[in-house]
Amino acid sequence: MSKEFSFMTISELSGLIQSKTVSPVELVESVLRNVERLEPQINAFVTITADLALDAARKAEKAVMTGETAGALLGIPMTVKDLITVKDVRCTFGSNTMSDNVAMADAVAVERIKAAGACIIGKTTTTEFGCKPSSTSPVSGVTRNPWNLDRTTGGSSSGGAAGVCAGIVPAALGTDGGGSIRIPSAFCGLFGIKAQFGRVPIFPPSATPTLAHVGPLTRTVRDGAIVLNTIAGFDARDPGSVSEPVPDFLAACDVPVDGISIAWSPTLGYARPNPEIVDVASKAVAGLKKLGCQVTMVDKVLDDPIKIWMAEFYAGVGTRLKETMAKERDILDPAVAGVLVHALDQTIDDYYTKVFERYALREKMREFFENYDLLVSPTLPVEAFDAIADIPDELSDMNIVSWMAYPYWVNLIGAPAASVPCGFTKAGLPVGLQIVSRINRDVDLFRVAAAFEAAYPWAGKKPPVH
Repeated sequence: MSKEFSFMTISELSGLIQSKTVSPVELVESVLRNVERLEPQINAFVTITADLALDAARKAEKAVMTGETAGALLGIPMTVKDLITVKDVRCTFGSNTMSDNVAMADAVAVERIKAAGACIIGKTTTTEFGCKPSSTSPVSGVTRNPWNLDRTTGGSSSGGAAGVCAGIVPAALGTDGGGSIRIPSAFCGLFGIKAQFGRVPIFPPSATPTLAHVGPLTRTVRDGAIVLNTIAGFDARDPGSVSEPVPDFLAACDVPVDGISIAWSPTLGYARPNPEIVDVASKAVAGLKKLGCQVTMVDKVLDDPIKIWMAEFYAGVGTRLKETMAKERDILDPAVAGVLVHALDQTIDDYYTKVFERYALREKMREFFENYDLLVSPTLPVEAFDAIADIPDELSDMNIVSWMAYPYWVNLIGAPAASVPCGFTKAGLPVGLQIVSRINRDVDLFRVAAAFEAAYPWAGKKPPVH
């Protein structure tokens, strides 16, 4: 079965398509063969949309042959997380409560990738309603990491990460309400970004509307820029949508990094990372310094805001699932049901106390970024752990979210954040470096990430399963 297009970038595939060297139909058929070959091992998909992909490929082929103006993703195979709606396609949200749900409309980001010519290969796995940063779901079972099939991909954009990591597609759409793009990107050795809150409009509304983002997972920084430029931009259906013009993220990849001010914090002041993770990340930060960035060590950045995040995230999901919790709790993932109980028990006073604490955190971090352009840390405190576990053994005293430590605080302030591959552990598992920018300075993430990628390339490293 063909693997000839595996691990090619969007730019490479676009060049082949535009030069008529490769037919979009041929490309999609090859990708579908790879899905058939790899899916039994990695379990990345909930629903495969072969007809949808082939129909888009035929339209792309016609556009190329007739010389029509090409969209940025014309003929490019992509996947969409099963929390994001694709019209007339099943959307389960990773839950048995929605196992027969068929979406009535495309999400905004899906409308945009379709308009740009993308061929959607399928809907990818997610933990139930995106509630866990691991890779198990009541609907789809266990999604496995191509670097080691016994290990988790992380979540909740589990299947999207697995598919890109294994070379099936060059890009996936994921969601990020507390790290769900950055976590699997770190565990799978990918570039993943959540842009400024509202940069990519979200409609239909998320269950966690003040935290949720849609963004790309890719093998290269420039592929991430191409997808983000496609899906970003104002949409009146999302009241939080950013109305300013979309920056040119691809062009930002070529802007020098000299003089960028970076705060490097191995723990943020509360994380409990494995020393090996800190060692790998520290070497990457030393590399950024060699590239011309000004790096300052900051031990304590903030106090752990996990209670603020949980109050907001699980209150939203819990409200959506309140009736199910009361009548059919046994059909939910036990780990998810366990945290929803506490969210639904909070009083209005408890909830709004956390809301005001969140505003205080936003102001604290706004002041912090008056002194730095970027804040850099490990993306996660550990390497990928057991695929069927929700919490790594070494942090077993923590809950299903607090163990990860680094990603969720960023969603509370809405700032742009990315995970960049920065090395491997002794066990051969990827390590991610989290880069957070000032509000509305997504371009700085691309500047630094692209410069780091050029100096220390990672995309050529392929996992054992591909």
